Amino acid sequence: MRALLTLSLLLLLASGARAHDFWIEPSTFTPAPGEPVTLRLLVGERLAGEPLPRSDAMITSFVIVGPEGTLPVRGRDGLDPAGIVTPAKPGLHVIGYRSRASSVELEPGKFASYLETEGLQRIASLRAARGETEAPAKERFSRCAKALLATGTGAASGADAPLGLTLELVAEKSPAALAPGDALPLHLTYDGQPIEGVLVSALSRTDPSANVAARTDAAGRVALRLAAAGPWLVKAVHMIALPPGDDAQWESFWASTTFALRPR
Repeated sequence: MRALLTLSLLLLLASGARAHDFWIEPSTFTPAPGEPVTLRLLVGERLAGEPLPRSDAMITSFVIVGPEGTLPVRGRDGLDPAGIVTPAKPGLHVIGYRSRASSVELEPGKFASYLETEGLQRIASLRAARGETEAPAKERFSRCAKALLATGTGAASGADAPLGLTLELVAEKSPAALAPGDALPLHLTYDGQPIEGVLVSALSRTDPSANVAARTDAAGRVALRLAAAGPWLVKAVHMIALPPGDDAQWESFWASTTFALRPR
């Protein structure tokens, strides 16, 4: 049963590599202290997705970081929701998830569309220079997802915590301190170092016309003006070329952060 679950998860994750997003969806972004919060892992597009059951075999890290310190996210293998947390103290709580790598092979057209959608034109140019544009692409990918919970009072002054994820978005201001129309400053790191030129996109569930995107500067920073209240998904994808002899040609790292803005 566990082997079948892992295989099903790998197949769903592989389908999610086709320009699909991966994110953590809590039952509430604004729990009261002591209120249980369930956490779903979703894969899809435009904040509409399918749930992924928890697979302990695919998890390298699943934690909650807040005023109580760093604690594991508990859950039962094979179930959706994938975990449950109970923030005990007021403040900003950061949920962090990191997956093991999966592999997929994509047809040339689908891979080209995926590169265009995620702002990976550098990889498209490299494929063209190698004469690979019309060839299938073998890719290895992993997911790094976060969710920010504003728990009671004090969340507005809290800070997003760097969790050491391979590709990580860090909100440099608590979403609880923002209202619609404010800019959210973000810092993107790869292996702990700032990364330049990566497309960072913010998607609104309540108002898709408010979606916004920009590329990181030399310090790995970007500021996105968020025009709508309600849930947001911020995402970024970074891809590298793998050396000859590897079982894949490319490796991608997907980062996401979810949170909610209060109405003005």
